[in-house]
Amino acid sequence: MRRRPMHMSAEAQDALRTALEELRAELKVPLSFPKRVLKAADKAKREARLPDKDATHLPFFTIDPPTSKDLDQAMHLERRPGGGYRVYYAIADVATFVRAGSPLDIEAHDRIETLYFPDLKVPLHPPVLSEDAASLLPNKKRPALLWQHDLDAHGNLTDSSVSRAMICSRAQLDYAYAQQAIENGTASDSLALLREIGELREAVEIARGGISVNLPDQEVTLKDGSFRLRYVATLPVEGWNEQISLMTGMSAAQIMLDTGTGILRTQKEQADQNVSKRLHDIAKALGIVWRPGISYATLVRKLDARNQQHMAFLTEATSTMLKAEYTVFRENQKPAYTMHAAMAAPYAHVTAPLRRLVDRYTNELCVMACADKPPPNWVLDALSCIPCDTARGKSGPADRQTVDLAEAAVLKDRVGEVFDAAVIDTDAERGRPREGKVFLADPAVLAKVVSTNGLDLQLGSSVRATLKQADPAADEDKVLFTVP
Repeated sequence: MRRRPMHMSAEAQDALRTALEELRAELKVPLSFPKRVLKAADKAKREARLPDKDATHLPFFTIDPPTSKDLDQAMHLERRPGGGYRVYYAIADVATFVRAGSPLDIEAHDRIETLYFPDLKVPLHPPVLSEDAASLLPNKKRPALLWQHDLDAHGNLTDSSVSRAMICSRAQLDYAYAQQAIENGTASDSLALLREIGELREAVEIARGGISVNLPDQEVTLKDGSFRLRYVATLPVEGWNEQISLMTGMSAAQIMLDTGTGILRTQKEQADQNVSKRLHDIAKALGIVWRPGISYATLVRKLDARNQQHMAFLTEATSTMLKAEYTVFRENQKPAYTMHAAMAAPYAHVTAPLRRLVDRYTNELCVMACADKPPPNWVLDALSCIPCDTARGKSGPADRQTVDLAEAAVLKDRVGEVFDAAVIDTDAERGRPREGKVFLADPAVLAKVVSTNGLDLQLGSSVRATLKQADPAADEDKVLFTVP
């Protein structure tokens, strides 16, 4: 059967643009910075007090999406003479430019985080900082929070510290280029080590029971004036890159726990035994072999989301994970719970201060701790309000609703058509076994489905689903399929 092109019609494109504008209005997204904030950013750029430590001799590189300008992280990797590895990981030093109580600080607390829409970006900080003076752009000397991680030959962390320093990135890479360079042998020694260290860190993660679920992302992009919706599978280099970030977050958490003041990103384990039994039952129903003694973390790493049975299981599994939250502690009052269940370790957000408010505070706590100095008052004063501020973040609703709108737009002209689909979720646990979610490979859609034939939906089954509704303006069920 010949596939119909998945391009949106001009009418659907216009409907999506209108819906995105309405979404931003509903979320009260600030589309511009007040003049006083822009003026403060210009002044901060001119008057920033730069660190004395010079690490510009280290040939850092960054790996980000091709069009990124707000570069939070840069790295340089090397072998240690006595064996093992040394990882230099530079994080943008936002606190060098943003002072407590300043217009920049007040605005950041109002925005909480950078928001990404397919047609525009809403930054946490003015672009003169986030895309210039504070961004770790190539061939530019920049102030940074320089983490130094020492690892043994097996990838285990043996020592970690952070201090302020000037750095200079030598290259801005994207993921596809980095992956290709590593595979064809043209990568620099430092970049080539990313695979070696990344794979060792993945093995360390497995050993401690950490969980990595690699579901493809639904991505909505705007290219040449047209919106596109697609699934994007992650490259191995993205996982290796993430391992460096996760290691830094775990190191930061331990430093803060050791010194008695900090902000952790915590996630409790699902304690309901019925959930564990249900996952085993689902695996069995989908034909996934889950042998005795094999942990859940080990199982999910072996699954391939391109297999619809595997994707159904992974979708169900991730829906059972409890929501992560921020846990603040101070004056040596260690919190009752310190773990992040998916990491199987204490963890903190520190690696994205250009895009996330809390990272400016956690980084400062770690820098002061490593310098044997007490936490600064501006951090202590903000600790009590950080969880409330971050709870107001809008990236989650913005991301979810943007994808919902794009799905409705791409299918707007195809109501009544029948699609090959796979059932990847059901509401059986909520007493609605004839409702669930279907996965379409082409177009890239995950949407609600209802069985109208009197039969329950079967998880992982292939179905012929009829599109009943696709309307970006609908209040509920912007996209709805039925199984007749």
